[in-house]
Amino acid sequence: MESSKLNDLLADRRNEYLEQLFTLLRQKSISAENIGMEECAQLVKAMMDEAGLNNTRLIETGGHPVVYGEIIKDPNAFTLLIYGHYDVQPADPLEEWNSPPFEPTIRDNKIYCRGAGDNKGQFLAQVLAIKTYLDSIGELPINIKMVIEGEEEVGSRNLASFVETNKDLLKADLVYTSDGPMHSSGAPFVLLGVRGMLYMELTAKGADWDNHSGNKGNIVPNPAWELIDLLHTMRDRDGKVLIEGFYDNIRHPSEKEKELIRNLPFDREQVAEQIGYNDLDMDGETYYHKLTMEPTFNIAGFTSGYGGEGAKTIIPANATIKMDIRLVVDQDPDDIYEKVCAHVNKFAPGVKVSRIGAMQPSRTPAELDVVKVVTDAVRKGYGMEPVLQPSLGGSLPDYVWTKILNLPSIVVPYANFDQGNHSPNENLRLDNFFNGIKCTCQVIHELGVYAAEQHRLLEARK
Repeated sequence: MESSKLNDLLADRRNEYLEQLFTLLRQKSISAENIGMEECAQLVKAMMDEAGLNNTRLIETGGHPVVYGEIIKDPNAFTLLIYGHYDVQPADPLEEWNSPPFEPTIRDNKIYCRGAGDNKGQFLAQVLAIKTYLDSIGELPINIKMVIEGEEEVGSRNLASFVETNKDLLKADLVYTSDGPMHSSGAPFVLLGVRGMLYMELTAKGADWDNHSGNKGNIVPNPAWELIDLLHTMRDRDGKVLIEGFYDNIRHPSEKEKELIRNLPFDREQVAEQIGYNDLDMDGETYYHKLTMEPTFNIAGFTSGYGGEGAKTIIPANATIKMDIRLVVDQDPDDIYEKVCAHVNKFAPGVKVSRIGAMQPSRTPAELDVVKVVTDAVRKGYGMEPVLQPSLGGSLPDYVWTKILNLPSIVVPYANFDQGNHSPNENLRLDNFFNGIKCTCQVIHELGVYAAEQHRLLEARK
């Protein structure tokens, strides 16, 4: 790839590309509150048009529209499907922002604005990479399709049905996503999967109203204790989940995945400082195995009774626990939910279980040739060794690609580790934005080389 020509073009267009990013960031697109969604979708479409994508359009869903565009070099050529999202989180609490949340502000070589890292800066880097590649190198060596959705921040609730309905339109050979932060060391990430999630609520009820804890003590049951007793039947002191069948169907890591985990960089003191837990006591292999290959059983919130200052002596009428359970391949959220319900019905039948949301886990095999191609491209794009990790600890709607379209899917984040996504003062480093453009160009180029070689080998066998 003619990197010098590409770099010169990027230098010439630095201000132009930044202004495009600023225009996108100024456009609010808060999916949870339905603020600015249609306007932002139209803006993204216009930017795709300007970058040279064809057949761009808004495709309606049961919620906010998906923005689609493509460049088809040859219907039989290798096709890369790029995914991103144009919706952002609400900006609250506003008082904690050091600059207006929807007015991009540069401080210390960072762009501060809601959506800068999650995900507008990252998917726009991909859009601008296509434009830069076309203008500096010429015709793309592969086909490209882009899907930019508007509901990722509310659980991608219509993405699966969109993909199911548009299987023919979305036919591809690989899905490529840039979302989330780079590795804490500053090295680029190549991620091959995500954990899934099941979010639930457990509710226990006592009396019809709060009662005096002295006058009605030992008379009125306390629903908080009912939930605490239930929790003790669900998990032991070592963290093992006691729900029957909870660990069924978990796919054991391959030898290649075990090797990747063993070789991942790990600085215990640095990690302990970053998470605010100085008592962290585990080696790198244990840390990454727990983070990527094991499910969790987390209490996200426990609400009951009085939580204000001073004392208020009551027996609460209600108690609620919110739980998020991170799942690994091949656990199924529906199956786990049924098993939790059966457990609750056995040990605390009066407790109500409510399902809030779910997302399936996903993982692409590390042994695939295309994984090596993308990893090599990222290495060349950044000029440093990437961190290849079998799975992300968090959750993304990656399963729609691996389980509905049956495609390999790779996530390469472009945002800095300290991007502060979902928090006040979300940011994206200037270098990360432009390096994301360069990396995407390199990925496109290397996939073109790979596809040409595969075509040559196929022709030679005829």
